[in-house]
Amino acid sequence: MNQDLIIITGAIYGMLSVIFGAFGAHALKKVLNEEQLKSFETGVKYQMYHAIVLLILGFNIKFASTAIYWCFTLGILLFSFSIYGLVLSDAKGKKLRFLGPITPIGGLLFVIGWLLIIINQF
Repeated sequence: MNQDLIIITGAIYGMLSVIFGAFGAHALKKVLNEEQLKSFETGVKYQMYHAIVLLILGFNIKFASTAIYWCFTLGILLFSFSIYGLVLSDAKGKKLRFLGPITPIGGLLFVIGWLLIIINQF
């Protein structure tokens, strides 16, 4: 697995997490209700958690694998970004319901990525 790619991906997702978190805390606070804001924040938190894991894996390449990288990278995209889409579309009154089933697929990818880290230790 390419160490630079893992680090860059983790850094990009981390950076976007900070941007989205600030956007949610300031600009969206006036637009979203409390439940929507909480959901948006969940997406930001999980994105940041897994961005940090990607950075850790990138700096400790012996623990990384292509499968783990893709589980976390796609997991962030499917889990967090589907939450962002659901919340923002709901706030505009046109909820993109097709995104609902995508969120748990992203969550499943997170779980598989963590399981693969455990398996790689043996």
